[in-house]
Amino acid sequence: MSVGLRIRRAITGESDVIALLHRTAFDAAMPHLVGLHTPEEDRWFFRKRVFAHDEVWVAEDDGSGSSNIIGYCAVRSGWLNQLYVDPLRWARGTGSALLEQARADRPALQLWTFQCNSRARRFYEARGFVLAELTDGSGNKENEPDARYVWSR
Repeated sequence: MSVGLRIRRAITGESDVIALLHRTAFDAAMPHLVGLHTPEEDRWFFRKRVFAHDEVWVAEDDGSGSSNIIGYCAVRSGWLNQLYVDPLRWARGTGSALLEQARADRPALQLWTFQCNSRARRFYEARGFVLAELTDGSGNKENEPDARYVWSR
């Protein structure tokens, strides 16, 4: 883990901050999907779905003296449902630290990512995830072809 990085459980009151971080990272990774959801929809989704059902972890940058959330992941029932990092912090170990936390006490994980998100696909493949399925996107609300990855110890 990089110096000044701290991983901890998120608290419910951080859902709006995490929703904004999610939108920033999502839009940077997949600009052709910008505007897919409104900020209000994002906040509702994180309050009512993610925080209500998932185990949410955040990465904070403690190096500056004041904590700042720079990434998060959400895990439930063997699925890594979300893992996003502030684009200004990509390729600095934050995503790896969050993934390490998600895998810490689990024998296996699965995840979906969009096929077009080549950065995410390379990230997961480099960390032992194996491609298990490709779809045409008809099963997701974005209608975006996706890829299911699996990892096990």
